[in-house]
Amino acid sequence: MINMEMKISMLDMIMALSAATDLISPFVSGHHKRVAYIAYNLSKQMGLPIAEQEEIVIAGALHDSGALSLEERLHTLNFEDDYPYLHAEIGYRLFKDFDHLTVSASLIRHHHDRWDIRGESTPMGSYILHLADRIDVLIDKNREVLGQIDGINSQIEPQFGHMFMPGLRDAYRALAAKESFWLDIIFKPLNDIKRRLSLLEPMPLNIDSLSDLTDIFRHIIDFRSRFTATHSAGVATVAETLSRLFGFTEQQCHMMKIAGHLHDLGKLAVPEEILEKPAELNVHEFNIMRSHTFHTYRILESVKGLEEINEWASFHHERINGKGYPFHYKGSELSLGARIMAVADVFTAITEDRPYRKAMDKNQAIKTLNYMAVDSLDGDAVSTLIFNFDKINEERRHVQSLAAEEYDDFQISSAE
Repeated sequence: MINMEMKISMLDMIMALSAATDLISPFVSGHHKRVAYIAYNLSKQMGLPIAEQEEIVIAGALHDSGALSLEERLHTLNFEDDYPYLHAEIGYRLFKDFDHLTVSASLIRHHHDRWDIRGESTPMGSYILHLADRIDVLIDKNREVLGQIDGINSQIEPQFGHMFMPGLRDAYRALAAKESFWLDIIFKPLNDIKRRLSLLEPMPLNIDSLSDLTDIFRHIIDFRSRFTATHSAGVATVAETLSRLFGFTEQQCHMMKIAGHLHDLGKLAVPEEILEKPAELNVHEFNIMRSHTFHTYRILESVKGLEEINEWASFHHERINGKGYPFHYKGSELSLGARIMAVADVFTAITEDRPYRKAMDKNQAIKTLNYMAVDSLDGDAVSTLIFNFDKINEERRHVQSLAAEEYDDFQISSAE
C-alpha cells in the first residue's frame, strides 16, 4: 500500500498517456515518443538548461494529445498542410491549468507555428517541437532509415528561415550527420525513452497532483464522444463514495477516484464509430471493445507505484464467477477495490444514456444490480450501493452534469 507521501514519477505518467493516445491509430504508433526523443536531442545539442529540456520532452510526449479523433491524428502526419491545427489549441487547453504542465502547454499550443509568420514571438521550444515533429513525419518507418537521410535533408534544409527557426539549423546538421541519431529514432527500444532521458531531473507527483493529472486523462478519454463525455467522472465519484462507505482510508478513497479517472484509458484504442454506434455491437466490434481493459492494464503497469490503482482501474470488467474479461480472474483473486470499481462501472453505465438505449430508472437499475450480484458482482458492494441508492445516484448526476458542462465549454472554446 502506498502512503500519502507517495511520489509517482510525472514522466512515467506522461509516457503512459503518450502510449495511450497512440492507440487511436496504428499509423501514429510511437509518434509521440519519437518526437520527444528527437526534441530532446535537439535541445541538448543546443545546450539548453535541463529545466528547458524537461519542458520540451514533456511537450513532445503530449504534443498531439488534442487530436482526439482518427481524422485529426492522421492530418498531423502531413508534412505541410493548411489544415487548421485545432489539435494544438485543444492540447493547450487540456494541460494549461495543471501547474506542472503550464509551460509545456504553451509549447504545445505553438508547435505548428512557422518562423516566417511568428518569428521570435513563438517560444524556441515550440520551434524545436515543430522541427522534431516534421522530422518524424518524413521518416518512412517501413524502409531502411539511413538511405532516407538525403531525401529528408532535402526537405528540411530549405525550410530554415521559412517553416523552421534558422537558429536550429546547426543543431539539426550536427545530429543529422550521425547515423546513430537516425537509427535510434526507429530503434524498437525507443519505447523505453524514460531510461534514455534518465539524466533529466525527477518530477514526483503527490497524490493530490496525481489526481489532478488523471483528471486531464479523463478528459482525453471521455471527450472523444458526447456519449462518453461524462462516464469516467461518474464512475470515479461512485467508486470513491462506495469505498468511503466501506471504511477505506482517506488515502484509499483518493486512490479509488484516481482509478475511476483511469479505468477506461484503453478505450482510446476503440474507434469512435463503435463508441457511438446506435445499436448493439456485433461480435467483431465487441471484441475490440473487450480489449480496452487489457490496454489500460498494460499501459499503467509501466508506472512504478501505481500497482494497486492499476488493478482497481483495469479489472472493472472481471467478474466473481470468472466470466469477465480480459484476465478471467475470479473470487478471491479480485481485491475489494477491484470489486467496488466493477459495481461503480455497471451502476454508472446503466443509469446513463447510451447511443443504443436510454438510462434505466431506479427500479430497473436495482433489478439489474441484484441479478448480477448472484454470481457476477460483489454482493456486499451491490447491497451497499442499493441501500444508499438515492444519495449515490444524486452525487453521480451532479458530477456528470458538471462534466457535461465541461465538455460543452471545451467544445465551444476549442472552436473559437
